[in-house]
Amino acid sequence: MTPTRAPGMTPDQRRETIVRAALPLVAELGAAVTTAKIARAAGIGEATIFRVFDDKNAVLEACVAAALDPTQVHQELQSIPLDQPLAARLAEAIYALDAYLNRMGTVIRAMHGTLGTGRRGPGPLPGARDESQAITRQAVLDLFEPDQERLRLPAATLADAFLNLFFGQVRRSTPAESTISVEELVDLFLFGALTRADHQD
Repeated sequence: MTPTRAPGMTPDQRRETIVRAALPLVAELGAAVTTAKIARAAGIGEATIFRVFDDKNAVLEACVAAALDPTQVHQELQSIPLDQPLAARLAEAIYALDAYLNRMGTVIRAMHGTLGTGRRGPGPLPGARDESQAITRQAVLDLFEPDQERLRLPAATLADAFLNLFFGQVRRSTPAESTISVEELVDLFLFGALTRADHQD
């Protein structure tokens, strides 16, 4: 029996494969990365890149768009089990959001000002940022709601406070750079700065 040949990738699948292989290189090298290095990382010939991308700048712009895409972090937030303690849920949310922000920041910093004269990276579509923030807020709100009867404030108020505290203007360092662990930060958010004994006073 003659073996059947596996179907080839569609152009969209090929582009996704190339971008996935290119992202770590772009994060490290910015626009200095070569299409030859990207091709090696993707396990393809260099010419294959130009079958689905017009030029290297198009690859770089696709990488920036992928770094900005919040789909993965939204899926991670929505998959956090609600049957574990609230503190554990919130810690998982911080890790997921922080990893997304770090990935995005690394690529943007590497690419800053390097897309070529007259070329700009892809900006968010109208309303896309607001939609992304709304999805993130709802996912975090969902983490609080199972404990609504135990909360001092409405779940929506605490979800906003949580996001503003950890990912607003006060965010200054990643968990790896902080002198306090994510779990300790969540405990501080939930129970305050006083000791358990002082809570009873």
